[in-house]
Amino acid sequence: MMGRGLRLAIGLSALVVVAGIGIKIFQPQIAMALLERTVAERVGRDVTAGLPDGLHVVLCGTGSPLPDPTRAGPCTIVIAGQRIFQVDAGEGSSRSLNTIGIPAGRIEALFLTHFHSDHIDGAGPIMLMRWSGASATAPLQIHGPTGVDQVVAGFNGAYRNDTGYRVAHHGPRILPPGGAGGTGVSFMLPAKGAGDTVVVLDDGGVKITAIRVDHGPIDPAVGYRFDYKGRSVVLSGDTIPSPSLIAGAKGADLLLHEALQPRLVGLLTDVLAKKGLANTAQITRDILNYHTTPEQAADVAEQAGAGTLVLTHIVPPLPLKFAHPAFLGDARSRFGGKLVVGEDGMLFSLPPGTKDITESSLP
Repeated sequence: MMGRGLRLAIGLSALVVVAGIGIKIFQPQIAMALLERTVAERVGRDVTAGLPDGLHVVLCGTGSPLPDPTRAGPCTIVIAGQRIFQVDAGEGSSRSLNTIGIPAGRIEALFLTHFHSDHIDGAGPIMLMRWSGASATAPLQIHGPTGVDQVVAGFNGAYRNDTGYRVAHHGPRILPPGGAGGTGVSFMLPAKGAGDTVVVLDDGGVKITAIRVDHGPIDPAVGYRFDYKGRSVVLSGDTIPSPSLIAGAKGADLLLHEALQPRLVGLLTDVLAKKGLANTAQITRDILNYHTTPEQAADVAEQAGAGTLVLTHIVPPLPLKFAHPAFLGDARSRFGGKLVVGEDGMLFSLPPGTKDITESSLP
């Protein structure tokens, strides 16, 4: 005679089978309902719409040239009041902006720190998104040190055929031909020894200052300081610890600094060498001499008197937050303020008239 437990198990199994059959039968309807909900919630989303006045920083790319499925290439959005600026445009940054909900059509200008490929290779999609998102009638202004004109001209040339295709397909009302691509806006740093900063924009209460940094042999290379209504944010760009950056970041509320952990990169180098990938192994050795360790970045923030330090341009990739302590080393003991390992989608808000910084994650 069948026991009660066995009958119950058989009954539950039958229900699971029936439920599975039901799900399979109605899968198209269920999938359509889920897709409709996702589209309604995410398409056209603008996370900047409800932000109060002040400075806001969105991390749209905290990665590096090393493959990392959780991080786009270098990209930071700085929002000052109602104005939106972007710093660097690494690979995948346009997709990241879409996912986060930053309206590309409202990006006023792109600022490049230097011309390494991983900081510029997403510029083409950003220019296209901004053009199509706003039916822009003028190209995107792309600011950078001497040489930016050549970089922008290269992208414009590469996208010339694509521009013609899109105007022909969608029409000039949707995509005005004059709004495609970018316009290089170059600035020149003072001669070495004659100063390390230059103001590149001072308008409507927003001041943006370029700061010379040391990423040799890459020259020129800069970081940027954004000041608005008494609040300040500094982005290091790629650099070794730099006295000019410390000076330029004095008293900054928020310092975003690149970081590379040599001990973890050493693990990559060892494996690459053992597998006979000598060229790539040498590259991972070479990158140690023109980046900043997390501990050194903490020293820079402490010397600058920064309020909060956010590490970005993370090298090597960190697959789990569990790896953060190994990445940081003893950095926390060397900086008296708050220290954050940056991740794509983080939002930092700095309201005027206070020293507060709120941190959140955008869905």
